[in-house]
Amino acid sequence: MKNIWDYVQQFAEFNQYINSPIANYHGEIYNLPFNMNTFNKLWGVITPDEAKAKIEEQKNAVSLTSKPTNLEEQAISLIGTDVYEKLVKSYTEKQWGRSATKLPSFIIRRLPVRFTYDNNYFNDPYQGIPIGGYTQIIEKLLDSSLINVKTNIDYLEHRDEGIEHGAKVIYTGMIDQFFDYKLGALEYRSLKFETEVRNVDNYQGNAVVNYTDADHPYTRIIEHKHFEFGKGNKGKTVITYEYPQAWHQGDEPYYPINDQQNRSLYKKYTDLAKSKVPNVVFGGRLGQYRYYNMDQTIMAALQVVHREFGD
Repeated sequence: MKNIWDYVQQFAEFNQYINSPIANYHGEIYNLPFNMNTFNKLWGVITPDEAKAKIEEQKNAVSLTSKPTNLEEQAISLIGTDVYEKLVKSYTEKQWGRSATKLPSFIIRRLPVRFTYDNNYFNDPYQGIPIGGYTQIIEKLLDSSLINVKTNIDYLEHRDEGIEHGAKVIYTGMIDQFFDYKLGALEYRSLKFETEVRNVDNYQGNAVVNYTDADHPYTRIIEHKHFEFGKGNKGKTVITYEYPQAWHQGDEPYYPINDQQNRSLYKKYTDLAKSKVPNVVFGGRLGQYRYYNMDQTIMAALQVVHREFGD
């Protein structure tokens, strides 16, 4: 959205980076998101009609219910069995730590499927990454004599101080932790990162390479210099392996497991918050138990400010 783009521009200069990840399946390379380049590599099809016919052929060869009940059924109904088996199944099961038949169907719906030769992952008209990174944005947001920043403090140890004085509190941690898990713990997936410096100019030729087979324990490798078009030291590059992990209390939470059971529990926590701490606003991925992209995070934050404090 233009208003989000215009707002964030005051804090950093953005480059023109376009997210175009690729998939590595046992050494075979495919374009993401699923598009005509993907379908051409898989089946040799040239036109959108040929690709659609191939997907329909594969769908008709499998007995599917009229309304998909899990991720596997939803994926096959969208892109057929070949794409599902090579580019979705193992990657998704690594990511979420459970069988695709045990995952809700809506998870796959956010992945774009295009019948054009377009490797741009997003349809957004405004895309880019802050030149030099995101830290400068936070520094500028906090660059005010009116803002008193305290670090290395566990907020929850001082939680009651602000609430007792009736202050408006914006809390972006886990909503269940805020209430000491009194209704039970919400579920998350965590991540482990392993970062290495390689003595080459260019390790993988792309910022993001997803490993979609089951043989690789990590889901993707990030090569950071490609976010700024290969800029950086010659003869050096930094890569990061991303390993999905089971989450336990005390671990870093990354992805909410947004199934029916957890949605129901989250609703109970929001009801509890309204009745017990009406002056506390829960925001962000953890406070709202939602998966947000960066633009969605900024938009949600501005909506909270508008709602709670006015223009």
